[in-house]
This record gives sequence, C-alpha cells and structure tokens, in this order.
Amino acid sequence: MADKMLDQNRTPLFDAIMEYNERKPAYFRIPGHRFERGINQRWRDVVGDEIFKFDLTETPYTDDLHNAEGSIKEAQELASEVFHSDQTYFLINGTTCGNQAMVLTAALEGETVAIPRNAHKSALMGLIMSGAKPVYIMPQLHEEWGLHGGIRPEDVERMFEEHPDCRGLMVVSPTYYGICSDIRGIAEVCHKHGAILFVDEAHGAHCYFSDQLPEGGLVQGADMVSQSIHKVTGSLTQSSMLHAKFDRVDRARLEGNLHLVQSTSPNYLLLTSLDMARHDLAMHGEELIANAVELAKYARERINAIPGIRCAGRELIGTAGIANVDETRLVISAADLGVEGFRLEDMLFEDYACEVELSDYKNVLAIITFANVKEDVDRLIAALEDIARRFGRCMKLPEGKPLPPQPTAEITPRKAYFAATETVTWEEAKGRISAEMIAPYPPGIPVIYPGERMSEEVWAFLEEYRARGAHLQGPADPKLNTLRVIK
Repeated sequence: MADKMLDQNRTPLFDAIMEYNERKPAYFRIPGHRFERGINQRWRDVVGDEIFKFDLTETPYTDDLHNAEGSIKEAQELASEVFHSDQTYFLINGTTCGNQAMVLTAALEGETVAIPRNAHKSALMGLIMSGAKPVYIMPQLHEEWGLHGGIRPEDVERMFEEHPDCRGLMVVSPTYYGICSDIRGIAEVCHKHGAILFVDEAHGAHCYFSDQLPEGGLVQGADMVSQSIHKVTGSLTQSSMLHAKFDRVDRARLEGNLHLVQSTSPNYLLLTSLDMARHDLAMHGEELIANAVELAKYARERINAIPGIRCAGRELIGTAGIANVDETRLVISAADLGVEGFRLEDMLFEDYACEVELSDYKNVLAIITFANVKEDVDRLIAALEDIARRFGRCMKLPEGKPLPPQPTAEITPRKAYFAATETVTWEEAKGRISAEMIAPYPPGIPVIYPGERMSEEVWAFLEEYRARGAHLQGPADPKLNTLRVIK
C-alpha cells in the first residue's frame, strides 16, 4: 500500500476505457463483436449499446491484469488502501480462484495445511492442485439453529500441538450465515507457531465500512483474505479481490499462483465493476452500509414478532464458538411450525415472489445489502406472516443427529482426485476410500472427504439420510445408491 493517501475519487480503469473509446479506433483485436456491432440485435434492443464498449482486451490504455503497470495497477492500489492491505489483486474467476491461490501459497505438496471442515469446495480444489496434506478442524455446531458456529483459538492451539509442522490455517469468517470466528485470537496462535492465517471472507467485504458489523479479517491480523465484492457490494458477479500482507506471505509465490488460477482473457466488465464498487465504498461506504444495517435491524425485529417464526441475531454471540455476527444476514426459521427450510424457500418464491439466498433443513437465508429498499423487506415480512397463519398448528421439526467421528484420511485429496476410481453400490462402499465428498443436511458439514475411508459410523450415519431421501450434497449420485471409490 502506498505511504501517502491516494485520491479515492479516481476511477482509473473506468477512465482509461472511456478515453480509449473516445478515440473510436478501427478495431482488429479480440473480442470479435467489435464493441456493440457484433452483438445480437435482440439483446441490444433490451440493454442498449454502451455497456458492450467496455468489453475490451489488453489495449494500450487498459493495462494487463497479469502484469499490471497502468490503470489496473492504480485501481488495485486504491483498493489496497481502502481494505488496509499491502497489495490487493483483482480476481475475475471469483473468490473460488482466490481461495485456490491462498491454499497453493500456504503449503507445498506434502506439507500440512489446516482447513475447516465447513470450507467452500474451492478449498478442496486448492488441496487437489497443491498436493498439500489437509488437517481438518471442525467448527462448533449450534444445534438449536442447525448452524456451523465458529472456530475457537483454543481449537487452533490444540491443532498445532498435534501438528506442529502445519504451515497455515484457513478460516471461513463471516460464514454464509454471517457467523464470525475470533480472527484476532486465531491470528495470534497461528503467528506464534510460525504459520500464516488466510481467511475466506467471501461474505465480509462490507464489514470494513461499519462499526456496527464485525471487524474485517485484515484488521484483525489475517495474512491473506479473499472477498466476493459482488456478493455484498456493487461489482458484477464473478468479480472478487484478494488482499495480502507480506510479513509472512511469499509475494512472488502468491502472484505466480494467481497466474495459475486466473483466466488469461480477463473480462474488463468485471475489472471495471471492481474499480467502480471500490469507488462507491471509498466515497460513500459508511453511509451505504449503515443503511443496510438499519434495514436489517428493522426486518429482524418485525420477523421475530411473528408467532412461530424466528430470526437469529446477536444472542448467538458467545455460543458455539461464535465471536460475532453480521446482522445484515437474516437467518430465518419456521422450524417451530414444522416447516423445513427447503420448503420455506420454495413457498416464499412460488407463492409470494420473495427470493432468498439459500435454505437448509431448518432455515432460509435472506441477505440485506445497501441496494435493498424497505418495500423489499415489507414484502418478505408479509409473506412470513401469511405462512405463520397457514401453519400455526403444525408440529416442530425433529432434531438432527450428532456427527459421527471424522473418518481416517488414507491419501491426500490430490491423490484421490487423480487415482483410478470405480462406482460401487452403497452397501459395498463400507470400508472403501471415498473419491467423493458427502455433506448431509442437516448439518451441512461434509462427513467424508475424498481420500478418507468410509467407516462403519459414517456409513450408518449417512444411511439414515439416504433411507429417508434427505438432501445430500457432493456425490455424483445424489440418492446415494452408488458411490465412487478408489480402486
């Protein structure tokens, strides 16, 4: 990050593209649509022409993402100042590639890296690419809500006692549900053991702009952080950022890994949207995020007044390893009415035209951003009030079962991925090394990863879900009549 304060009112990449287009060049480069002229007319009639003029490539004005020296370099420096990093990198393959790059940077093939059991599947992809040996840390579980809780510093300390050669630790904070671990405490433990802390902060970019939200990971001592700017602020889908501090991170290695996981044809619409989203956050972020927080507080208060409907909040702090919560995430449950989260999501959309982000066995998740308005929230509240009237006499949902012991890892995820596999019947899978991940709902945490042996306890646990046709994420056969295993 630059020593002097930068002019955050600048939008260098946007300005460079505007200047380029003002020249109106005869165009003989990729992409082939030549601004708007090669775009389907039906599409142009709906959306207009100007946006297609931003879909360019590496021109003399627009810089090169993989060797940034001009407008992209300046745009990244502006973002670095805003997010308190030593260097910020624009990502056009989403936070998926950011997580992959962080795993690749943290540990070499055969070295140990700690991964939370509830990590996004991009962490598994990073393990497959790197060949690192994973040590899995189980987050606490909040059984009342059926949610993954946090990871505690004492859990991390215990992990290092058992695996003193661990090179780095990944933490997901905030989680999809807005649940935060004690990043500051975890960072202290990691650094004491000479390891780096890298955070999947896909859902937390807005936390840097409000003292009513949890602190961002970089502020709390994380060494690398990946963020989906498109998830919580104003950039386009698939555009993200990776922020790094270089006290412990090998800069050359990280940048080499980003070349490995990013497209060589970066989309300038995505890059420009990152530049403009940063501009909004730098110039108006506190006001914008404050509006989102207030709207979420209004929604939570109204929802919790509906009989049989609950919306989780700050009462979760201090339970199940939860250090803080992002209150712009509305975790809504109708479990007391006997309504599964999966069914609640379907009803909200089909009957009331309310689209939530996701559902699980007990809950749905609605995300409030600065772009929501009160009318959106009032429609959701009215829908939940009507659902409560319809299901007021139903029975509560049954509770989920405790997780079985973690199975033994026989080979690394990389070896499992490249090994010869075969498909066997579910009954034959007992005792075999799985080539697939399986995460049942509830609790939504994988009970087996590729490379782990299917124990009797895990098989019996999954059999109950399979027998009743419950939701299973990960296997190629979602009904789990068969499973891919290592030959």
